[in-house]
Amino acid sequence: MITRYSRPDAAAIWSQETKYKIWFEIEAHAATKMAELGVIPQQAADAIWAKGKDATFDADRIDEIERTTKHDVIAFLTHVAEIVGEEARFLHQGMTSSDVLDTCFAVQLARSSDLLIEGVDRVLAALETRAKEHKYTPTVGRSHGIHAEPVTFGLKLAGYHAEFQRAKRRLITAKEEIATCAISGAVGTFANVDPAVEAYVAEQMGLQVEPVSTQVIPRDRHAAFFAALGVVASSIERLAVEIRHLQRTEVLEAEEFFDKGQKGSSAMPHKRNPILTENLTGLARLVRSAVTPAMENVALWHERDISHSSVERGIGPDATIHLDFALQRLAGVIERLNVYPENMRKNLDRLGGLVHSQRVMLALTQAGVSREAAYAAVQENAMKVWRGEGAFLDFLKADDRVTLPHDQLEALFDLGYHTKNVDVVFRRVFGEG
Repeated sequence: MITRYSRPDAAAIWSQETKYKIWFEIEAHAATKMAELGVIPQQAADAIWAKGKDATFDADRIDEIERTTKHDVIAFLTHVAEIVGEEARFLHQGMTSSDVLDTCFAVQLARSSDLLIEGVDRVLAALETRAKEHKYTPTVGRSHGIHAEPVTFGLKLAGYHAEFQRAKRRLITAKEEIATCAISGAVGTFANVDPAVEAYVAEQMGLQVEPVSTQVIPRDRHAAFFAALGVVASSIERLAVEIRHLQRTEVLEAEEFFDKGQKGSSAMPHKRNPILTENLTGLARLVRSAVTPAMENVALWHERDISHSSVERGIGPDATIHLDFALQRLAGVIERLNVYPENMRKNLDRLGGLVHSQRVMLALTQAGVSREAAYAAVQENAMKVWRGEGAFLDFLKADDRVTLPHDQLEALFDLGYHTKNVDVVFRRVFGEG
């Protein structure tokens, strides 16, 4: 993970220092319960905590031991023994490496989830503020990138707010599903470790007990977790792409804030590029790249293998740190977004009222014209406008097939018609008030 796209709080969760601290806590909590059960001496459990609780575990020393043992958990336990002394022989009684590794991974993913949920909350707050600010700011809605009918900019943002509400629920569910503890020993039978130890460690580490761990926590949980992250990343990208399109020179309805002293191009001094949202698009791709390998990790051999291990060492920190960074960046973009209502109105009027074509067609059907005939009359006049031959309303008034009085035709071009139900949508998204 490169520091350019990491926040310190997110990166710290995946540091060697944090990992070894969690490993120690898992082992020490297990020892505490084993002492209570009479499996190991109480004085040994006390000594483990007393000597290890505030210890600094030397990552370089552990790496040195691992070069010989070729086993990371054994290397760690050997180093802990150097710190704790004789009582360390009572550590890891009946446990297997996966008990430590999988439980630690669950803790790290759960802690990362908390940061991700905080990030979504910041995005939600920014979207709500800006949506309410532009609740009735008219702009053109586009389908296929082409002018469709009028909407409001606030309504656009309300839609993203609803999407990130779903993102928050997905992350909460993902955290609940991933936060499980396994202290069940070799092949998950509890033959050499009492299930009460697992329950105690789970409680102390803020986790739930894994119902059946076959020596590893089943990887369908992890697949669901990373899939949830991938969906959230896609929501980030959808909003980022919208802003990128709105910032295009020919559109310029909204753009990223451009700081004093900022430079847009090494060659062209006039440039103001959507670099933050382009970056978000890239980060979303990176987060989604974790989804397929997480899915492939589900099918392990029998009670366990370690084909998942190398994958998770990469996707665990990479996906969570990238997504944490992306959420915070997106929130900042929305908070400081430059919005240009004048340009929105200018673009809305660019086709000379063609955006009201459906309303004209519907009014004709209400007046007794068949839908087919109404569609044909409106479309033929609209195509003249596309060719630059004149104004839509003028063509409609001059067409004998358009049997509506001129004052009624003019009334059909009222923008307020398209915003009359904005309150309904806002109540659905933001609640009453």
